[in-house]
Amino acid sequence: MRLTMPEEILLLMLDDETGRLIDRAAPSGDYALVGAILAELALQERIRTAPARLTIANPAPLGDEVLDEVLGRIQAEAEPQDSRWWIETLAKDADRFRDAYFDRLVRRGILKMEEGRFLWIFAERRYPLISDKEEREVKGRVMAVIFNDAVPEPHDSLLIGLTRAAGLFPLLLAPAELERAQPRIDQVADMQELNRSLLEAVRDIFTEVARYAPLM
Repeated sequence: MRLTMPEEILLLMLDDETGRLIDRAAPSGDYALVGAILAELALQERIRTAPARLTIANPAPLGDEVLDEVLGRIQAEAEPQDSRWWIETLAKDADRFRDAYFDRLVRRGILKMEEGRFLWIFAERRYPLISDKEEREVKGRVMAVIFNDAVPEPHDSLLIGLTRAAGLFPLLLAPAELERAQPRIDQVADMQELNRSLLEAVRDIFTEVARYAPLM
C-alpha cells in the first residue's frame, strides 16, 4: 500500500535520530500537513482547487478517516471557500490529524511509538523509524525531480511545494546544493495552484503574527 501525501510529508518532518518533529517544521508544518491532506484529495479527484474557491468534485469516501472527515467538512460548508480559508480552518485540528497518521505509520511497521518525558516533566511521544525504506524512497523521488529538468508528476510537484512551505529543504540539502537547486524547487512547486495558495497562506499568517507579536 502506497503512502499518502500526509504520511510522506510527516516522514520528511521527522528527525531520524530523535523521532521528534523537526523544530524548523513548526508551526508551518501544521499548514503543510493540512496542505498535504488537501493535495491528496485533489490527486484522488475528490476536490477541485481554484484561486477563488475549493469545491467538491466527487463526494465518494476513500476509506481514510482523515481524508473522509475533511471531504465531509468541505461538502457541508454552506458557501465555497478558498484554499487559504480551508488551510487556516483545518490547521486547528492539525494535532489530531497528525496523531491519526502517526498511529497508522506505527501499525504499518514504519515507525514505532515511544512514550517519554520532555525536560523530565512534560509527557511526549516519539516516533523513531523502524524501516527507513519509505523515507528514503520519498527523499529520493524529491531529489530526482529537483535535479532533473523533466516535467514532474503532479504528486511530486505538490510534495515539493509542501516541503518548501514547511521549510525542510535546508535540512535535506547542503547550502551550496540548495542555492543551486532553489530556482528549480520554485519552478516545480509553482506548477500547482494549491502550492501557491499554501505558500501565500503561510506567509500571510506569519506576517500577521510578526506584526502583532510586539504588542503581546
